[in-house]
Amino acid sequence: MLGRHIILELHGVDRKLLDDEEFLEKLLIRAAREAGGTVLAYHFHKFNPHGVTGIVAIAESHLSVHTWPEFNYAAIDVFTCRGIDPYKATEIIIEALKPEKYFTITLSRGEPYTEERDA
Repeated sequence: MLGRHIILELHGVDRKLLDDEEFLEKLLIRAAREAGGTVLAYHFHKFNPHGVTGIVAIAESHLSVHTWPEFNYAAIDVFTCRGIDPYKATEIIIEALKPEKYFTITLSRGEPYTEERDA
């Protein structure tokens, strides 16, 4: 496969954290870097009256977040390739947001291809 894509469903998260654009931006950038990713760019947006959406583009794919503070819920994607560990990034995010419960779905992307093909 070419990459792994983790879909992360976080429930019961502190609504103040889910409405804090700067906190979420720093968290996803840190998670990307500590997982071994190369951050290329990022963009986050705070909604009125509440909620945040954002994306961190990495050379190895992306991390993204969309929050609904009024429901204490966040939807997060961690998609990586080239040996970057999406599980490490997911751990960092879960530890920081401390959800009451969470669910993950892991997808293999680009099967049956591998990075070792002839150019």
